[in-house]
Amino acid sequence: MHNDYFSDLDQNIKLALSEDVGDVDITALLIDANTSANADVITRDQAVICGVDWVNEVFKQVDPSLQITWHVKDTDLVEPNQKLFSVSGNARSILTGERPALNFLQTLSGTATVTHRYASLIAHTHTKLLDTRKTLPGLRRAQKYAVKCGGGENHRMGLYDAFLIKENHIMACGSIAKAIGRAKSLHPDRRIEIEVENLSELTEAINAEPNWIMIDNFSLDDMRTAVEASNDSLKLEASGGIESDEDLIAIAETGVDYISVGALTKHVRATDLSMRMVN
Repeated sequence: MHNDYFSDLDQNIKLALSEDVGDVDITALLIDANTSANADVITRDQAVICGVDWVNEVFKQVDPSLQITWHVKDTDLVEPNQKLFSVSGNARSILTGERPALNFLQTLSGTATVTHRYASLIAHTHTKLLDTRKTLPGLRRAQKYAVKCGGGENHRMGLYDAFLIKENHIMACGSIAKAIGRAKSLHPDRRIEIEVENLSELTEAINAEPNWIMIDNFSLDDMRTAVEASNDSLKLEASGGIESDEDLIAIAETGVDYISVGALTKHVRATDLSMRMVN
């Protein structure tokens, strides 16, 4: 379902270059047009790398004659001061492409890195880490790809590929059963997930037979009860109540199938990168 991660890549790059370069990079004009240069990009942080294709496309659109040599690949765990890639060619072109290229790499690597850390915390359980739709506008597919690179799983890509029936939908439809029934009649081929807020709603939802149930802000004891009440064909997703690493681990240890975490894509701490010109 989520194998089309790169379909927005060309558009992402064109927009990034348009907003940054505009008509011309006036500072780059200080350099003689025929000057050649070599540059290395390093990381100052430990990180999981993501964004190789975005970097390549930035420099390709700026100047197809630039040569890029990668020393790492997406999903690699790197250490501070490690060289990530080298670029050689026209000096003006390298400097014009530097910031847009690093913006993509630092943002996507930041998403992959936090995902890797969270996924590692619950690796001893069968629970999988899920992203949400709380992504940076315009970078939905890119960030979903970064989550995969970090060891997480994707929820739905958008509003079109799966149902997620929440409190307001239920209220507008009239009941949990009515909402699930309408979903089944509209798109029987799509995954149907419904959000519940207590054990009574959980029972009603189970009886209506959705594919997934999101248990929102349940206590740990109620999560365990929900796990016991569910069957093999029903997936449980825990959401909310994660204030610390200990909370994440405790929720996973209740036996839920998934934990969704908006912070993976919403609270992005960019990886610290640096480009250095070399002789």
